[in-house]
Amino acid sequence: MRIDSLSILNYKNICEAELTFSPKINCFIGNNGMGKTNILDAVYFLSFCKSFSNAIDSQNIQHEADFFMLNGKYTVNDSAEEIYCGMKRKQKKQFKRNKKEYERLADHIGLLPLVIVSPDDAFLISEGSDERRKFVDGVLSQFNHNYLHQLIQYNNALRQRNALLKVEQKIDVSLFEIWEEQMVIYGTYIYEQRKDFLNKFVPIFRDIYHRISGGHEEINLLYQSQYENGNMKERMVQTRERDLMLGYSTQGIHKDELEMQLDGFPIKRVGSQGQNKTYLVSLKLAQHFFLQQAYKFPPILLLDDIFDKLDSNRVERILQMVSGENFGQIFITDTNREHLDSILSTLNQDTRIFSVSNGNFIQ
Repeated sequence: MRIDSLSILNYKNICEAELTFSPKINCFIGNNGMGKTNILDAVYFLSFCKSFSNAIDSQNIQHEADFFMLNGKYTVNDSAEEIYCGMKRKQKKQFKRNKKEYERLADHIGLLPLVIVSPDDAFLISEGSDERRKFVDGVLSQFNHNYLHQLIQYNNALRQRNALLKVEQKIDVSLFEIWEEQMVIYGTYIYEQRKDFLNKFVPIFRDIYHRISGGHEEINLLYQSQYENGNMKERMVQTRERDLMLGYSTQGIHKDELEMQLDGFPIKRVGSQGQNKTYLVSLKLAQHFFLQQAYKFPPILLLDDIFDKLDSNRVERILQMVSGENFGQIFITDTNREHLDSILSTLNQDTRIFSVSNGNFIQ
């Protein structure tokens, strides 16, 4: 799968751009704040119906403009696909596939598989368990629409139960039972899918980390869930009084944790900057391998400023890996043209390089 061309109007600091891409490696070179990451974000938006760096859609519209527009032309399994997204201020965004508008944006997720490696990945280590659950949910939702559906239903039931917990007057117990029953049904499916995914994913992840690091460190990703500790329905009943005092649900799949380890210890506590970066890059490349197995073709790979904090040996191993036959189209951003040229000269791949300045792109 690849994106062949992209048209942009008024997206972030990009006033207007018409870009045609290499089917293999595309590089964007420029100083910080010039728009390199914004072009990757536009490609991401067309895959996931949202920005990876800005949760509020309207804030992606250029300051002085009234709307933004993205239009990408793709080749997916030898078939042409055209994806359009447009949004006006104070209106909902509009998504179209081959000029036909989607009834639900969720129906688009998974059509254009994509993996991004960015500095924001550091939150997976530094922040709470929500970030790590989002990572797993994001991978599974791309290729398993039933998982996405059940996750949406679970989160709706959780919101309803939490709303009951905040009501001051006495609530009919049967109302709690309705939402708890749904949380158990959907949560059981989610737990089983997460567990199965991680059993398959972790060996791939370890192998990639060893290849990048040179095999000097041992890493792990441990899945911890309340579903391992007995009947979830009974646990929700038993903790209902406590949840009423707290005002939120303490039991369920939304409390799952992924413990990231380096040499048997939490990497958050013992990892250096280079080890953390290697761990996160390996995690995302393992995601790429996993999605490739699921789709039978490689997803698009976005590498945003990944060379920072990595020694030259690790950078070279990463680029040798992603330039291989298991990877398809790749987008890379960097601030150093000479640095990137020296690396690309060893790869023998079709490459297109764009210089970026104030939202303008010169090939």
